[in-house]
Amino acid sequence: MMSQYLKPIPDWEEHEKPTLPGSASMPWHPPHRRAAYALVSVLVAITGGLGTALVTANLPFLQGQLGLSPVQGTWLVASYVMVNVTANLLAFKFRQQYGIRLFAEIGLGLYAALALLHLAVGSFETTVLLRAASGFAGAACSTLGTLYMLQSLPRRYTGNLLVIGVGLSQLAVPLAWVVSPSLVGTGQWHLLYFLEAGLALCAFAAVVLLKLPPGVQIKAFEPMDFLTFALLAPAVGLLVVVLAQGYVRWWTDTPWLGWALIASITMATAAFVIEHYRRNPLLQVRWLASLPVLHFIVGAFLLRFLTTEQSYGVVGLMRALGMGPDQMRPLFAVILAGVVTGIAASSLTFGPKRLIPQVLMAILLLGSAALLDQHRTSLDRPHDFFVSQFLASVGSGMFMGPLIMLGITAVLKQGVDHMITFLVTLSITQTLGGLAGSAVLGTVQLHREQLYSSALVSQLDPADPVVAQRLRLQQQLYSAQITDPVQRSAQGTAQLAQIARREANVRGFNDVFTLSGWLALGFLGWLLSLQLWIAAMKQWRRRRPSSSSPRRPMRLPHRVE
Repeated sequence: MMSQYLKPIPDWEEHEKPTLPGSASMPWHPPHRRAAYALVSVLVAITGGLGTALVTANLPFLQGQLGLSPVQGTWLVASYVMVNVTANLLAFKFRQQYGIRLFAEIGLGLYAALALLHLAVGSFETTVLLRAASGFAGAACSTLGTLYMLQSLPRRYTGNLLVIGVGLSQLAVPLAWVVSPSLVGTGQWHLLYFLEAGLALCAFAAVVLLKLPPGVQIKAFEPMDFLTFALLAPAVGLLVVVLAQGYVRWWTDTPWLGWALIASITMATAAFVIEHYRRNPLLQVRWLASLPVLHFIVGAFLLRFLTTEQSYGVVGLMRALGMGPDQMRPLFAVILAGVVTGIAASSLTFGPKRLIPQVLMAILLLGSAALLDQHRTSLDRPHDFFVSQFLASVGSGMFMGPLIMLGITAVLKQGVDHMITFLVTLSITQTLGGLAGSAVLGTVQLHREQLYSSALVSQLDPADPVVAQRLRLQQQLYSAQITDPVQRSAQGTAQLAQIARREANVRGFNDVFTLSGWLALGFLGWLLSLQLWIAAMKQWRRRRPSSSSPRRPMRLPHRVE
């Protein structure tokens, strides 16, 4: 289909033309403006994820300050994800038709306005709305951060800058943990949102003052696009709700989770059927069903799944052992350094032939970190995780750039109309991979903790000399506060049972680390086997024409009269 241009195309040089409609052109910039583009890229990319990262890092604190239950707390994370994962369905076409500048100003302007509103109101409802707005702004900021970074150096460095641009948003989580203790030290939640609102306003001002160069605007929207969005957005949203609420409410104890999953599958199927038969589909369903794309989807999902060993496993274990943001700040400073190292290594070694080795190295680092953590005890503290989590954060910072470059390379072979499909697929695999990782690992940890707890508590026989001695020690701790020997005995027994549950929790997290490590090794083996198979097939196809000699025409024997 021929593109219908909405504005005259400027007389660009060949090296200045935008790569795709919806992207910015790449004219020459003086050095000071290139530096400004780089700084705005860092500001915008971090702004898109820092607000939600601050909420996640301080979720127990916010639940106490705002009077929220754990179920309500999960809605704060789910509302962000629900909007963020579906924003790319229409965002790319919006950029193509109305321009990247309007897209940037609307996304960041709405985010800044709701952040200020929440400071004034401060209710649970406005908190959920703010997180939803930050989900849209996060989708806008991740794109803007990349596009601004591409302006900071000449076009020949596009690949290196793309790796940096897509990796910047990963700095938000460790930064949130590093700055959180200073913000919540006063015991008030407002400072978290003051920082979020201030960053949103600064980012909004930056993109208004330093605009991206204009791109090509084409007519992109069709009426059927909105029908697909109306079906697919709630389908993905319901799936997010199921994954976010499943292990909090527990899967088999909440029947409406099953109905939500059925509704999600039904609406997603209807959307895919409509797209399958459209002349100009929003999503290229046939391409999604091809084997190479299915391999990419599985690989992208598993990579994101493996990173939850850090965000759920290590953080969950430290919280179970009583560690708060103050104690975990040095650990996340190490993690921040690891992410920066991973992004830098991926960018400096960027090359078409190095993309697969970089992904394999990232998987190896993530798996090694998980296996290093599989024998933790209740005596471990954040500094004991420095080595393993530095390796994990290097892997996390390394894989995103090569993953996107592999996807874009495959998309450009098919055509620009496949870009939306790729962006939505990438967003869904990364978001749902993180949620599914937390849900699966949380379910495994809870199940294993219950088993270990039952086994340990059943062994607390007061007739056992070792148990009896430990009970006496526990009772002596309360001798100064409790004079009644019966109450003191009951308190000592309860305290010993609590210690047993703590040890069961640690064992449950060790099982989580073991599962993540072996899953990474299995994933690594599968990718290596797949690459060897592809290389063997290419070699076989290359040799086949040369090895087969041209066939001679068959001659019939002479007739003998």
